[in-house]
Amino acid sequence: MYPAPGAVERIAPDWDWVWLDGQHGQIGYGEMLALVRACDLANRPAFVRVPWHEPGPIGLALDMGAAGVIVPCVDTPEEARAIVAAARFPPVGKRSYGGRRLIDFKGRDYSNTANEGTILVLQIETPLGIENAGEIAAVPGVDALFLGPDDIILRRGFKMATPRTKDVLGKDMEAVIGACRKHGKFGVMVGIGAEMFKLSLQMGFHMIVAGGDVLFLANSSKQASAAARAMIKEMLLSGT
Repeated sequence: MYPAPGAVERIAPDWDWVWLDGQHGQIGYGEMLALVRACDLANRPAFVRVPWHEPGPIGLALDMGAAGVIVPCVDTPEEARAIVAAARFPPVGKRSYGGRRLIDFKGRDYSNTANEGTILVLQIETPLGIENAGEIAAVPGVDALFLGPDDIILRRGFKMATPRTKDVLGKDMEAVIGACRKHGKFGVMVGIGAEMFKLSLQMGFHMIVAGGDVLFLANSSKQASAAARAMIKEMLLSGT
């Protein structure tokens, strides 16, 4: 979420892949490029979430050298096909050729293997998207479906503070991973916390978000602050 390449360099080796949030994160173009480079340095694949479905941001993220793009709020197979067209070179799609960084590092033939070498992840985040998950997963050129728990919770009428549990998200998770199984696609899920991580594993999701820079900063800061204050209080009370 934060434009901090140094943080990515430090923590990316702990994980299998890195989600860089260009939709809700505080990240501009130059910062995103630096984050992708930091992932490369850490030898971890970078997945850039673009703001929406427009071809420009999708192509730009791939031109940066991202291993894949995550596209939010995909509700219909028609939307999925338009996104595939933006993310894939001809004859599969209409992606524009000429990524400066890719040419510099891979040569002008980078487009020969780009369609097979990058991963397109579509987020399912609404009841309509859940209803159409099978048809979306069936679209050629789509590699993975990613259930977006926050948006689906809101659209199901829950408050954001509602705990993420099987009772709340289980049916939507099963719809997404079931569509992935049927059509040979990857399933992606946010599994932060022991209960959701275990549930995501048990259901068969292939890529699971288990943490993030915001939580790492906030939780470690709170723990360190609380420990320091407790020690100060103990010393004051004991008079030492």
